[in-house]
Amino acid sequence: MTQTVVIRRVPDTFRPLRVLDAYSCIGGATRGLKRALPGCHVTGVDIQAQPDYCGDVFHQGDAIEFIRAHGHEFDFIHASPPCQGEGAPTRGTNARRNAAIGRTYPRLITPTRAALEATGRPYVMENVAGSEVRKDIRLCGEMFGLGVLMHRYFELGGWTTLQPAHPAHRGRVRGWRHGEYHEGPYVAAYGKGGGKATVEEIRQAKDIDWSTDHLRLREALPPAYTQWIGRAFLAALAPAVGVAA
Repeated sequence: MTQTVVIRRVPDTFRPLRVLDAYSCIGGATRGLKRALPGCHVTGVDIQAQPDYCGDVFHQGDAIEFIRAHGHEFDFIHASPPCQGEGAPTRGTNARRNAAIGRTYPRLITPTRAALEATGRPYVMENVAGSEVRKDIRLCGEMFGLGVLMHRYFELGGWTTLQPAHPAHRGRVRGWRHGEYHEGPYVAAYGKGGGKATVEEIRQAKDIDWSTDHLRLREALPPAYTQWIGRAFLAALAPAVGVAA
């Protein structure tokens, strides 16, 4: 069963920029977009309930179905299909082990792209290295002074912008690797144990202060990434959607 939860009512006299955050999780991307796009109204959609979602409206349901049915109603769409089945380790290093235990992950990038393109709306789709997203833009936590590296790739649909400079990393990611422990200025915001980040460390490293859910915090995109994306979009296409840059 799906449900739609209205979190905050927007005055009827105000026509904000309408943004969809597909596969929203707790809304890391949503928070960045709201920072970048003044007065925008963001709808999040996720297959799982997200009580900590930070946007304006949350719809629990299938993201691809929602995009197909309602994507054309939005001015801009951000999508972050689950990456478990997309990264190089899943398709390479861990493929045999996953097959042995019958573990499979959905491959959602291709159908998500088809749904996004069918809307005719500008979009951005984010995923990890090794995934099938087009590598139009690469962002890294060091670009924004964050405590995580988290290289992520962004496919731009219906608009374009220039790749920003990628500064040198200041050191290693803290934790165990190949039997050796390393200190460093970045935390590993995934998994547990082995020196990986605590809830509070992830909150600080990603600049997410509205949730304490360890799993959701690990999955969430740092808001700084989509704040950059949102500003780039506004500069590129604002006149087309009636918003002043």
